[in-house]
Amino acid sequence: MANTNINTLAGLAAGGTFPTTYYDRQLLESAKTRFVHAEFGQKRPIPRNNGNHVNFRRWNLFDPNEAVKGLTEGETPTGQSLSQSEVEATVKQYGAYVEVTDLLDLTGYDNVINDSAELLGEQIGTVVEWVTRDAMCATTNVQYAGGVLARSALDANKKLTVEEIRKAVRTLKKNKARPFCEDGRTPHFVCICSPEATYDLQNDDNWKNVSTYSNSEAIYSGEIGRLYGVVFVESTEAKVYEQSVLNSVKIGVSGSYTFILNETPSAAGVEYLSTPGNKIMIGSTEYTLDASSPFNSVTNMVKLTEQVTLSANAIVWTNDAGAVDSTTKKAIPVHATLVFGKDAYGVIDVDGKGAVQLIVKPHGSGGTADPLDQRATVGAKVTAYAAAVLNDLWLVKIEHAVS
Repeated sequence: MANTNINTLAGLAAGGTFPTTYYDRQLLESAKTRFVHAEFGQKRPIPRNNGNHVNFRRWNLFDPNEAVKGLTEGETPTGQSLSQSEVEATVKQYGAYVEVTDLLDLTGYDNVINDSAELLGEQIGTVVEWVTRDAMCATTNVQYAGGVLARSALDANKKLTVEEIRKAVRTLKKNKARPFCEDGRTPHFVCICSPEATYDLQNDDNWKNVSTYSNSEAIYSGEIGRLYGVVFVESTEAKVYEQSVLNSVKIGVSGSYTFILNETPSAAGVEYLSTPGNKIMIGSTEYTLDASSPFNSVTNMVKLTEQVTLSANAIVWTNDAGAVDSTTKKAIPVHATLVFGKDAYGVIDVDGKGAVQLIVKPHGSGGTADPLDQRATVGAKVTAYAAAVLNDLWLVKIEHAVS
């Protein structure tokens, strides 16, 4: 089974069988190695025959003020009713595939299906991570390092410290966030952070390395240590807020709604500039992007809501990352570290039936679209996925700089 390679595709068109279970498992295992953010959410199965929405639920806490009144002798009090809060999320599909030519079929040495399944699994796993991470980072419960009040005020000295972790834990405890305590472990919260963030934290004398844990305790994938009742799990996909646009005006304009950028922006810059209503800075003045067609990616032309007079080489920048250099207008990147309790957010259960699929189209399956049987494809698809914050009070996002 392990030696099956792309040459087996040739026989499939004639009615052969394909070991889908094996390669589906390869795909899923490769995807799951990427899961960090997706690992700790409240899991829901894929909704079937119920539209493209899924409802995540959490029990509402009882009000202690009702019980603190005490009981009257011989009198049965009024019973309480259980209630739940629901958060609805829209599921989406994600997928990718690779094309395998008949020449590779004849000459390939490698186990192409197996390798493709692993590569696609890693890709799909990363996509699921990004979707989950971005949903978690949409929380309204934000803590800025160093006590500043905005992301743009985070300078290079506002790093992640033990004190910031303690503040987040205090917030979660005050909000009665539920700790994780499965597998017999000591109750704890979970922190997902970038390697750069843990580098700063590990200089602390109170850091407890994972190697000193009791053998009886289970260890999460990617777990690196614990501190003050928080288990730390490292992810290379932790959120980093980079400055979207740092560019300049190519040609000076006078009384114009439009101007041309000197350089082609990055993909993130194109996305930002293409979003109507977003704000950009030119020099020291803030402007608003046009409400209908703010950016032409062919000509690099930007359209504003008002007429402007600009000189050539005026700096065009966005104030959506950390502190900005007063001369160059370059902002420092800001990392997001997430500290949370159980059921703070929900995700679709990717272990559920059909959640992640490997799809193989062998040579000869393309009909008239492939008249010479030259192409086969190996693809991967997440049938439906969504993630959503269920309780903002149980998830703290710490924004900070790194060394």
